[in-house]
Amino acid sequence: MGSRPDEALAAQSSGSSSRKWWALIAICGGTFMLLVDLTIVQVALPRIQRDLHASFTNLQWVIDAYALTLSALILTNGTLADRVGRKRVFVGGLGLFTLASLLCGVSGSMSLLIAARALQGFGGAAMFATSLALVAQEFRGPERAGAIAAWSATVGGAVAVGPLIGGALTDGLGWQWIFFVNIPIGLSTMFISVTRMVNVRDPDAERLDWAGLVTFSGALFLLIFGLLRGTDEGWGSALIVSVLAGAAVLLAAFLVVELRQRRPMFDLSLFSNRAFCGVSLATFTIGAGMFAMFPYLTLYLQNALGYSPLQGGLRLLPATVLTFIVPLLSRGLGGRPPAALLGAGLGLTALGLAVMHGVTASSHWTALLPGLLLVGVGIGLANPAIARIALGVVPPERSGMASGISNTFRIGGLAVGVAGLGAFFEHRIATSLEASLGGNQGQLAKAVASGGVRAAAGLAHGRSGIVEASMRAFASGLNEILLFGAGLALIGAIGAVSLVRRRDLQQHPAPGPSAASEAEAVSA
Repeated sequence: MGSRPDEALAAQSSGSSSRKWWALIAICGGTFMLLVDLTIVQVALPRIQRDLHASFTNLQWVIDAYALTLSALILTNGTLADRVGRKRVFVGGLGLFTLASLLCGVSGSMSLLIAARALQGFGGAAMFATSLALVAQEFRGPERAGAIAAWSATVGGAVAVGPLIGGALTDGLGWQWIFFVNIPIGLSTMFISVTRMVNVRDPDAERLDWAGLVTFSGALFLLIFGLLRGTDEGWGSALIVSVLAGAAVLLAAFLVVELRQRRPMFDLSLFSNRAFCGVSLATFTIGAGMFAMFPYLTLYLQNALGYSPLQGGLRLLPATVLTFIVPLLSRGLGGRPPAALLGAGLGLTALGLAVMHGVTASSHWTALLPGLLLVGVGIGLANPAIARIALGVVPPERSGMASGISNTFRIGGLAVGVAGLGAFFEHRIATSLEASLGGNQGQLAKAVASGGVRAAAGLAHGRSGIVEASMRAFASGLNEILLFGAGLALIGAIGAVSLVRRRDLQQHPAPGPSAASEAEAVSA
C-alpha cells in the first residue's frame, strides 16, 4: 500500500541530495539503453542480413519496428506518467524492454526479430517519455542545467559507443549479443529506480486519450509502411496510394480528436507558441535528416568498403564521440539564447552532411571524415538546446507531455527518415544500374541495397562490369540521401533561428517537494 502524499514528500526531502543523483543515474541508464539500441543494431545489420537472409526492406524494419512503436507510444506514456506517476511508468518500461531484448537475442527468423524489436519499442517509449520529466521533477535552477547536460551527454554517449560496442560484440560473440547486453544493464537500472526514485504525478491528470493513441499510431504506421513498400509495389499502385491516403485521413482524425479533448495527450494549442513550433521542426529534422542516416553510412562502410562491424564502428567514432563530448564542454553556454545554439547545431549538421556528399566508387572512408566531425559537433550542440526548449514550453506539471512530444518528434523523424531515405536510396541505385547495364535491374538493386558489393558479386555469374557498376550505384545512392539529409537539417536550423524566442519559454521551478500543490509525490 502506498504512503500518504505528505509522507512521500517527507521521504523525498530526506536525503534528497544523494537520492536525486542516484535517480539521475537510473534515468541516464535507461535512456542510454533505449537509445544505444538504435545505434548498436545498425553495425550488425549486414551480419543479420547474411545470417537470416534478410531483404533490404527487412533491414529497414529492424530499425523501424522499434522506432515506430517507440514514437507512436511516447505521447500516451507521457500522459500515463502524469496520471499514475513517472517512476511507475519508467520502471514498467525498463522491465518490458529488458524482456524484449532477451527475445530479440533468441530470435531465429526475421519475423520474430522484427516482432521483438517492436516490443522493445513499447518499453522504450515508457522510458523515453518519462526521462526528461523525471529530470524536471528532481532538479531545479543551476542543478537542472547540469542534469540536462548529463542527460544530453548520455544521448550522445549512446550514439558514440553504440557502433563500437555493436561492432565488437558482433565480431566477437555474434549479433545476438547486442541484445543480450541489455539484460544486466536493465536489471541494475531497475534496482536503482525502485530503491532511489520517488513517484511524482500530476493530480489534475485525466484518463488516457485512447482515441488519440489509435489515430496517431495508425497514421504513423501507415505512413512508414507506405514509404517502406513504395519502391517494391510502385508509388502509383493502388496499395501504396490507399495506404498513404489512409495515413492522411487518420492524421486528420487525430487532429480532430485532440481538439475535442479537454486535456489531450498532444495539446495542439502549443502550436500557437512559436518556440514549440521551432523546436518541434528542429527535432524532427535532426531525426529524419541525421540519425536516420547512420544505418546507410554503416551499410556503406561494411557492404561497399568491406569493413568488419568493429572496423565500421571505429570509423564512425569521429562523429559519435563528439556527440558525447560537446554537451559537456558547452555547459558554459547555457546562458546563451537557446535558438542560437539549436540553429548553430543544426547548421553544422547540415554542413557536415553536405561535405560528405561526393563519395565515388574509388573513395576511401576518409572522404567522410570532415563531414563526420562537423556532424558530431552539430548534434552535440543541438541535443541540450532541444531539451531546454522542450521543457520550457509548458508548465512543469505537464512536463511528462512535453518530454513525450519532444521525443516523439525525434524518434518519429528517425522512423520516417529511415523509410524515406531508404526509398530514395534504393531508387537511385536501380536508376544508376539501369543506366550502366541496361534493362530492368530491380532485383540487382535490391541485392546491392541490402548486401552491397558482396551481393553483387554473387549475382554476377561471370558477367563483366557488374561489381563496378554496383559500386558506382551504391555511391550514387549514398550521395543522394546525404544531400537530402543536409536539406532537412538546414530547414530545421532555419526554423529554430526564426521561431524560437526566449520570451516564449516559461520560467517555472521544477516540481518537487516544495511544489505539493502542483505535483503529488506517491511512493511506488
